[in-house]
Amino acid sequence: MAAGAGSGKGVRGAAARGTGSSMARSGRLRSGAAAKLKRWRKGHSSDSNPETRQHRLAARSRFCSRPAEKSNLTVDAVKLHNELQSGSLRLERASDSAQVRMEEDSAEEAATEKSSGTFLSGLSDCTNITFSKVQRFWESNSAAHKEICAVLAAVTEVIRSQGGKESETEYFAALMTTLEAVESPESLSAVAYLLNLVLKRVPSPVLIKKFSDASKAFMSIVSSQACSSSTSALRWVLSCLATLLRKQDLAAWSYPITLQVYHGLLSFCVHTKPKVRKAAQYGVCSVLRGSEFMFGDAAPEHHPAAPSTAKFCVQEIEKAGGAKEATTTLHVLALLRDVLPCFPAAVVKTCCETLLRVMTLSHVLVTACAMQAFHSLFSAQASVACLPAELNAQIITALYDYVPSTSDLQPLLTWLSTMERAHINLARLQKDLCWAHLPRLFSAAMNCFLSPHSQVVSAAAQTLQALLSECIAPHMEDIGTVSASAPAPAAHLCKMFRSVEEGLTYRFHAAWDEVLRVLEVFFETCGKQCHPIMRKCLQSLCDLRLSPHFPYTAEVDQAVGAAVSTMGPEVLLESVPLQIDGKEETLDFPRSWLLPVLRDNVQGARLGFFTSYFLPLAAALKSRALEFTQAGKSVEAKIYDTLQWQVWTLLPGFCTHPTDVLGAFKGLARTLGMAISERPDLRPTVCQALRTLIHKGCETDAERAEVGRFAKNFLPILFNVYSQPEKDGGTSAQRRSVLDTVRAYLTVTDPQMVCGFLEKASAKLTSLESSEFARLSILDLVVAMAPYADEQSLGSLYRTIQPSLQSKERSMQKKAYRVLEEVCAAPHAPCQAFVRSHLQDLQAALLDSLKSAASPAKRPRLKCLLHIVKQLSAEHEPFVTALVPEVILCTKEVSVGARKNAFMLLVEMGHAFIRFGPTPEEAMQRFLLLIYVGLTGSVTMISCTVLALTRLFFEFKDHLEFSVVEQLLQNICLLLASRTRDVVKAALGFLKVTLLLVDTKLLAKHVQTMLEAVGNLSDDMRRHFRMKLRNLFIKFIRKFGFELVKGLLPAEYHKVLVNIRKAESRSRKQRALKKAAAGMDEEEAPPPQPRGDSMEEILADSEDEEEEEEERQRSKEWRKQARQKGQAWLKEGEDDEPLNFLDPNVSQRVLATKPGPKRSRGVSHDFQMSEDGRLIIHDEEEEVDDDEAKGADEEMADVLQDVGLRSKKSQKRRFREEPDDEEAEAGTYSQYRAGGSGIHRQLNKEPAFGAEYRSKKGKGDVKKKGQLDPYAYIPLNRAKLNRRKRAKMQGQFKGLMKGAQRGAKAGRRNRLKSQRS
Repeated sequence: MAAGAGSGKGVRGAAARGTGSSMARSGRLRSGAAAKLKRWRKGHSSDSNPETRQHRLAARSRFCSRPAEKSNLTVDAVKLHNELQSGSLRLERASDSAQVRMEEDSAEEAATEKSSGTFLSGLSDCTNITFSKVQRFWESNSAAHKEICAVLAAVTEVIRSQGGKESETEYFAALMTTLEAVESPESLSAVAYLLNLVLKRVPSPVLIKKFSDASKAFMSIVSSQACSSSTSALRWVLSCLATLLRKQDLAAWSYPITLQVYHGLLSFCVHTKPKVRKAAQYGVCSVLRGSEFMFGDAAPEHHPAAPSTAKFCVQEIEKAGGAKEATTTLHVLALLRDVLPCFPAAVVKTCCETLLRVMTLSHVLVTACAMQAFHSLFSAQASVACLPAELNAQIITALYDYVPSTSDLQPLLTWLSTMERAHINLARLQKDLCWAHLPRLFSAAMNCFLSPHSQVVSAAAQTLQALLSECIAPHMEDIGTVSASAPAPAAHLCKMFRSVEEGLTYRFHAAWDEVLRVLEVFFETCGKQCHPIMRKCLQSLCDLRLSPHFPYTAEVDQAVGAAVSTMGPEVLLESVPLQIDGKEETLDFPRSWLLPVLRDNVQGARLGFFTSYFLPLAAALKSRALEFTQAGKSVEAKIYDTLQWQVWTLLPGFCTHPTDVLGAFKGLARTLGMAISERPDLRPTVCQALRTLIHKGCETDAERAEVGRFAKNFLPILFNVYSQPEKDGGTSAQRRSVLDTVRAYLTVTDPQMVCGFLEKASAKLTSLESSEFARLSILDLVVAMAPYADEQSLGSLYRTIQPSLQSKERSMQKKAYRVLEEVCAAPHAPCQAFVRSHLQDLQAALLDSLKSAASPAKRPRLKCLLHIVKQLSAEHEPFVTALVPEVILCTKEVSVGARKNAFMLLVEMGHAFIRFGPTPEEAMQRFLLLIYVGLTGSVTMISCTVLALTRLFFEFKDHLEFSVVEQLLQNICLLLASRTRDVVKAALGFLKVTLLLVDTKLLAKHVQTMLEAVGNLSDDMRRHFRMKLRNLFIKFIRKFGFELVKGLLPAEYHKVLVNIRKAESRSRKQRALKKAAAGMDEEEAPPPQPRGDSMEEILADSEDEEEEEEERQRSKEWRKQARQKGQAWLKEGEDDEPLNFLDPNVSQRVLATKPGPKRSRGVSHDFQMSEDGRLIIHDEEEEVDDDEAKGADEEMADVLQDVGLRSKKSQKRRFREEPDDEEAEAGTYSQYRAGGSGIHRQLNKEPAFGAEYRSKKGKGDVKKKGQLDPYAYIPLNRAKLNRRKRAKMQGQFKGLMKGAQRGAKAGRRNRLKSQRS
């Protein structure tokens, strides 16, 4: 060994010298390399071996010395190891000859010996699912784990040797026998763990019968292991005891032995070892709360052991007394937190008195744990037998003596949370008693708003909001109007509101935003009944908003808006007058901000109030505006005109669920009609109000009839306004609003009246005096009225518009088809009867007008055909067949709506063929034969046919046999050889859909055909469709792998494929970085500590793991607190006032938070940071084009775009399927707005600053030849820090500045010359 080490040293030394000489020959070292070289002392350049050799010494000691104890390395073990390595020994075979079977009489030896035979035999084929957890971890290297596996294998072999069925009872009996035989702590732990698993599944009668023997065995182990340094066995035995006790019936608890065993378990709840204590506490909770007899029909109100448990807790707390560390007290309080809701009422009272007594010690941790116990008691929502309402109220009263200081953060948050749960629980038990206690809590919570901690202020506000929502709101309907002199419980409500209202005083100014949010909830909850006591507060809010530099105007607006929505606008305006009447001497209007608040929040108000208050106000403001206009004061006129318009905008809110439609609408209808006809500026607002009234205000038949009664007045006005040219009838948006109002009003109009209007409209259509604009407008109105007419009127209407179906005027033809579409699509009975009776005529008319159908009329025509095809039966198959060529060609119409309808009609025809029968597969094959004919037509027909086949394949893939799909795929691959771009584009779309829909295994044999067809594309096609091909290759690579795709494509595609692979790798890294950065933003939990090799840490139950983590954190905090002696501070008196220890509130001076100035939090940086410290800066202006990161949803979006299910991204308009689905017509109205790319781009858009430098291919900016650099910057170079080079750098900048100044002077001279000339 020494020689080897020396020779190695010599070699390394030579290597180091060689390196040094070569570097010396190479000349001067690169800058910065000197810091990276290791410095050796002179003459010691070859001393590269480390000084410490602990690993070598350890290896040498193992190699040269003999083990002190008996080694497990035997000849048999080596032989078994060789067989395992060679694979000749199968681990799954229990009958292998190398396995050593265990006999029953050697149970102890089997449990302790870690032989390979025992480990392999009974474990891997154990049939009982109870031990599945052990089987999952059988490959662990832990010695404790292998001990468990050895014991389980031995017990399994014993049971099998005796002919057992491996039931839970057999395992229980065998393990209990093994438990009494084993001696080593490791084996005892293993047996106890397995018993803990199996006891949960052993039948209860077995455990009841064997309780005496089992408990005796467990208790003996507990007594022997109580003082042991190892906690594993004790922990699992305590768990077994808890399970055993939980399975006993009610009668067993009357025996002293049961209570004795239980008390033994209970005594470990204050054990010094955390895991033992946690196991005991968990066991006690499971016994008290989860015993089987507690869930039966005759279940007692509380467990028989509950009183003795409470007595134990009280005794332990009193025994600990006022100990400085109070460790035992903390352990008992942790137990009480879980079991207190299980105690009877008398015992709960005793325990609560004890908790209150220990809280007087002013020990920070004891007080916090006691508060947690109270919080769990109230949160459990225990029954009256456990926590009566009177006791709940007494605890609430007592807790006021322990209010922490407003400067004490965590205790105050705990106190607020506990009091919140206490009052919510009291409201559940007895509402009146809760309301009597709420005013005091409101007052105490409002004091918390003065805390310097923002968390306390926020928690106090949330507490008040929760109390209002859960204690007050459910009972507000039971009380009437609340006044200041009302008796209880209304008086309690007044006190609560006064406490919150006091928060508007100046001393609460730092927390006004939270106070306003509480007031908002108060208004929402109680505003309807409590508005008499809230009027003064509303005045204060409005006055506060007008104060200069008030920062919370938005919060005030929300609070006042909540008051408007519950109290109504009348109450608000009585409390806070608008102070606008049209007679103002100044143009100040301090309360004009109320108008937008009213507009956004009015609902459920009286419509008559708008008529009596706001209509005269609007008229006065309008007349004042006219006076100023006549006087030439345009600014004042504009102000008053805006005010009167704001008043009118309140009308839609008043029409939302009004309370007096029957009585008030008749007084308002005449004014609204005049506004529509005479006031174009008010027309959209009034039309919106009418629509809102019809949709959201007419909830009963009587109200609908009342509003519909005025249809004879409103509809003619609306018809006349809509029929006027734009100059008189308003803009296109106003005409659209009028038409929408007509549609809404027709829903409440009498059908006979609609028929009368329809007859007059038909007469005007045929009149020669009507202009083209008038006829088009009348047709729009007819489209709206047609669905509400009777069958006779529809027949005459059909005869009227039938000639227009073949009209040469495109607009007339389109409108005629729209009428027919609405009639066919209407769900009303007369329309459906008309379609059924005129089905033959409709088919003949639509087929005859096929040749004369103009392109704009295609969309409604296809929609009309769609509704007709839905009603066809098998005898109408020739009609559907005749439609196929037209539908296929329409898939490439200019109109997006026409293409969409063509695809929808194509799908509906497929469904019709399936209806025709006989089977879906045969029907689809018959339908596809009709489509295939298009492949023999013109180039346009071929491309349309491929698109149609793609959509049908997407829609009916479940009804197509795979042989049909294969044939279709082969034909599409042949079409890729076409010289026409449209055909190739459609074929590539079909391949994309195929890759998405067909299973990989079925598609594998056609990959070569598809890729060869793609690879044979001409150079022109390859260049033109390079992006489509790239996306297609990405899908191929994801589905079949890179190497396969590369091998099947020609060499000219390999560069693209390699680029795709690199881009995908890059995108994966970017996604990982983004994910890491997102993870850094969130507050991550501390990393879990590495588990040891102990058996309980590896195989612990999942619920125990969470509790262990909590216990670990709590114990760590407790130890830290104990080291700091409770970490409590005593706050001195204010203003040099001496501290009075006899003051009853002196407990508030004991703080858990160190008093002092509030520390500022760390600044949150805008940029995210990755794990390696790099800043992640996202470019806000550009989106990353990441095709590789495209998910399934985006791939589906591409497919839908190709097959007509979704319009292109550049198309901004969306076509709806409602009856108002119309395209803009010249001369009527247009909603088109420029936006997108191509012909839809914005022509008047100014280019962004610096856009000429933006790269077209990559990210960032590029330098342009002959232009300035995109940014003037100084490269970071540390050589510039050299003092000798500083003058050179300064000289460069001097020259730069001189050049700039010369250019500026020359420009100024030229400008002056041009001005003189």
